Amino acid sequence: MNAVSARELDLNLLRVLVAVADTGSVTKAAAGLYLTQSAVSAALARLSVSLDTPMLARHGRGVILTSRAARLVTEVRPLLEAMLQAALAPARFDPRTSERIVRLGLADFADEWLLPPLLRRLGRDAPKMRLVCTPVQFRTVVDALATRRVDLAATVIDTLPRGILRTPLVRGHFVCLFDPRHVRLGARPSKRAYLAQEHVIVSFNGDLRGTVEDRFGVERRVRCSVASFSAIGAIVDGGELVATLPEAFAAQLQRQRPHLRTAPFPFAHPAGGMDLLWPAALDEDEAFAFVRAAMLDIARQTPAVRPKLEAAVRELTEPMVPS
Repeated sequence: MNAVSARELDLNLLRVLVAVADTGSVTKAAAGLYLTQSAVSAALARLSVSLDTPMLARHGRGVILTSRAARLVTEVRPLLEAMLQAALAPARFDPRTSERIVRLGLADFADEWLLPPLLRRLGRDAPKMRLVCTPVQFRTVVDALATRRVDLAATVIDTLPRGILRTPLVRGHFVCLFDPRHVRLGARPSKRAYLAQEHVIVSFNGDLRGTVEDRFGVERRVRCSVASFSAIGAIVDGGELVATLPEAFAAQLQRQRPHLRTAPFPFAHPAGGMDLLWPAALDEDEAFAFVRAAMLDIARQTPAVRPKLEAAVRELTEPMVPS
């Protein structure tokens, strides 16, 4: 986009584009915006000129959004919704009456132990607030927060750019999860005994390498690779495979399948865990601070998670240092 068209871009044109995308029709969008069909068509034409790319393409007897327009809708929709919420939000946040929508990004398995008590908490203390939950992981969470596709996120991540804040949510070590009816691993397995087993791993790369291979430089006998932790319990249960996963996730699986057992992971490693993340721009927003405090309190009180969060829960308002 050149400098002249950037200065001339009318943000109302983006609202028209999103309305067309949501309704799938210029005519329906016009009705929803209380405009004429010709006015909507003219707005899209102006947007095409400003961005120097067409917004609509012929499709049979009608029209559809171009791929560039569709990508633009995905990027600007959460920003427009955030602007609308900011304009309509009351001067002071009152959880009993707030109708705010919180977009929450959750890593694999976080939804199972965190989301149910959070919904119960909101139902009691903030009955009109609503959640839109989206899966995230360490490769996608930064972009999701930066573009405001999510307002808060709970996931595992190492480094963060400036502008995204964090506080600990879960802390713990890796453990081995197995079915003692079929696996003889022992209470404190040696490295040799661990590597002699066949394993199921979670790989976000879609291959046969996991965190153990990448971090510790060893090769396991990997029988199966899956994309999420949600299937691990069923795979381990009744089989001969061993899973290596954070102890918080293993504890949750053991609550569902109490006959499964855990053993220490035989390689030395520092405690790690899941963090609660949010954009610095939302740090002083009372609604999001309210939800953050609820999530931290839930994590602190969940026996299966065993977090070490007392300092974080006491002072959410302390200045956070961007990574």
